[in-house]
Amino acid sequence: MMIARRADTRARADFATWKMMAKLNGGSALPPEAQNFLASYEALLAKMPEEAATEATINLMYKAYFAEMGGIGPPPDVRSRPSGPVTGNVTAFRRPPTPPKPTGYVSNMRPRLPVTLIFACLVVVYVGIRYYWR
Repeated sequence: MMIARRADTRARADFATWKMMAKLNGGSALPPEAQNFLASYEALLAKMPEEAATEATINLMYKAYFAEMGGIGPPPDVRSRPSGPVTGNVTAFRRPPTPPKPTGYVSNMRPRLPVTLIFACLVVVYVGIRYYWR
């Protein structure tokens, strides 16, 4: 199924790219495979509406890509998601609730050493090192 999805995605992307290049008069720069698919698209376009011709061409490309990517047997039907407008997927921004501040002394917190005690320890270490090097 992964090969089928990749082949379908590649077919849709390539067809859109090739169609745009053909519209911009760059069709001669496309590979022969792309020119063949675009020619079949033009032939289908004369027989049916644009949406149906597009899907038929993409389906042909999908089958060719599926076989090229190593798919065995007939390619499974990969239906794309409907491209209608999506509603209901937007959520309003809300700030997360602020965490409550701890009140009072919590027993699992370690008591902090006062700054003066830390400074005194540093002075003792410094003086000890000075006497040791003399």
